[in-house]
Amino acid sequence: MADKDGNILAKDYGIGIAPPVHNFHVKGMNSAGWGMQSRLAKIFADDGHTIMLAFDHGYIMGSTAGLERLDLVIPPLMQYADCLMATRGALRTCIPSNHNKAIALRCTADGSVLKDDMSFGTAAVDIEDAIRMNASCMAVQCFVGADGELGSLDNLAYYVNAGEKYGIPVLGVVAVGKEMERTTRYFALATRLLAEQGAHIIKTYYCENFEQITAACPVPVVIAGGKKIPENEALAMAYRAVSEGAAGVDMGRNVLQAECPSAMLQAIRMVVHEGAKPEEAYRAYELLKKDVK
Repeated sequence: MADKDGNILAKDYGIGIAPPVHNFHVKGMNSAGWGMQSRLAKIFADDGHTIMLAFDHGYIMGSTAGLERLDLVIPPLMQYADCLMATRGALRTCIPSNHNKAIALRCTADGSVLKDDMSFGTAAVDIEDAIRMNASCMAVQCFVGADGELGSLDNLAYYVNAGEKYGIPVLGVVAVGKEMERTTRYFALATRLLAEQGAHIIKTYYCENFEQITAACPVPVVIAGGKKIPENEALAMAYRAVSEGAAGVDMGRNVLQAECPSAMLQAIRMVVHEGAKPEEAYRAYELLKKDVK
């Protein structure tokens, strides 16, 4: 018990000063609980934007170019990312636990690329394990329009319900199978559907009329990098997406398969957080690339 002797009498109560109004900087999350807001604030910087570094490809693709040795490749890049998107296996075996970055934990298992239809996924990570892994959000693959749509939405519902209970947001990942459209109409439907089901963040692909998708989605939209494209094109895509309302990017192959991954991630950071034009960011990439060499 504190000793009462020597205490100074409290006197500065700020009488007449209204409590400060805290407007949370993540879209649609102003009324979320404190714990959920705390996790979201770790993912999204004060400007409301985020850079996610995705290296969860191995859960369906096995070893791919640039991701053969995660323990060697990812740690040097983490300083330039806001959030790491990975499976629990990759995190436990390859990533130092003292990294202090936000974690988007891949929680569903959706089959390998050897399957013709990966839409019949399952909830692979229990909520207790997500808590043990200190997940900042739980990533759930959703196959809107595929044969396994209902099952993937059931997985989404499980994680949203559990996340609301424990204060962990859910990242709904819009899947694009080989028979699915890659159109404004499809992505507008899928992003809105996942948000309506309770996902707190949506990951989708960039497309034409992207500003319509971000405007109609009540929660932050982050674009997927997708397949590897030339560095200047990836930077231009990131710039257009953010200019049209995206809250950030989640890139993997366009960073890890770049000629200089660290320079590429820093150039992306210039676009997302500093508002740099793609031409300026690409010039910086070329200079940074020379410095690394």
